[in-house]
Amino acid sequence: MRIAFMGTPPFAVPTLAALHAAGHDIAAVYTQPPRPAQRGKKLQQSAVHHWAEEHGLPVRTPKSLKGEEAQAEFAALGLDIAVVAAYGLILPQAVLDAPREGCLNVHGSVLPRWRGAAPVQRAILAGDRETGVTIMQMDAGLDTGGMRLVESTLIAGKSAGYLTDELAEMGALMMVRVLSDLHAFPPTPQPDEGVTYAAKIDKSEARLDFLTGAVQVERQIRAFNPIPGAFFELDGERYKILAAEVAHPADTIAGAVPGTTIDDTLSIACNPGAIRASRIQRAGKPAMAAEELLRGRPIAKGTRLA
Repeated sequence: MRIAFMGTPPFAVPTLAALHAAGHDIAAVYTQPPRPAQRGKKLQQSAVHHWAEEHGLPVRTPKSLKGEEAQAEFAALGLDIAVVAAYGLILPQAVLDAPREGCLNVHGSVLPRWRGAAPVQRAILAGDRETGVTIMQMDAGLDTGGMRLVESTLIAGKSAGYLTDELAEMGALMMVRVLSDLHAFPPTPQPDEGVTYAAKIDKSEARLDFLTGAVQVERQIRAFNPIPGAFFELDGERYKILAAEVAHPADTIAGAVPGTTIDDTLSIACNPGAIRASRIQRAGKPAMAAEELLRGRPIAKGTRLA
């Protein structure tokens, strides 16, 4: 099939790679323009841009698809279909209508649960037992289109980073399967019940809230690993907790104020319960085991973390 691929972050790369390996004619790869990154603010290509150039695919980086010129250029590709995976730009109706078979999206949830920008993180924060991938026929709504294929996986203590990688690989295989026989996977309307929205993650949400209880704090740590990283502050320095276990899920720790260490191994009181950090990262330093951190920077029992 003659395809335009539209995606930006690492999540989208497995689908692009799978389409390329399956022998589809990729007429153009659309991705977000290069953006300033890291301390030097040097322009950096997206993960999709980098992969596409490495494999000799034509890349387009419009800032918007709302203009008539951009829409005419897209229509002129003569596409059978467009495949979208975390592109980051809204597709106007003219773009949705241009390919003969419309546009298909790789969405990282079991729709209609967690429509929107951050389905993986929101599923973890909500304590969902499972999530998955939906191959969706796109329409003008926010992830409201018909479902062509849905598959699920258990969350089971996975971090957002691990789960995102897993869903990316799932979605790639699912998309290739759907494109192999579109008629075998007709779009099915989404249920009216069970709709939830996955709002974009705000960096302020990453500050650990030990008043929410140990179970929720552990979810917060997994949901924000690796980005933006769940953190506390101590003596004006930021510490990201990258992994932790629930040490006391529901017990009230006698005399412990939430956010206070209850031993010398970085176990932290919550309300209720406590968590024990196992992997941590100081600002500007590499990630390390909590034991390694504490050898160089002891945090004594009774220390209040902000």
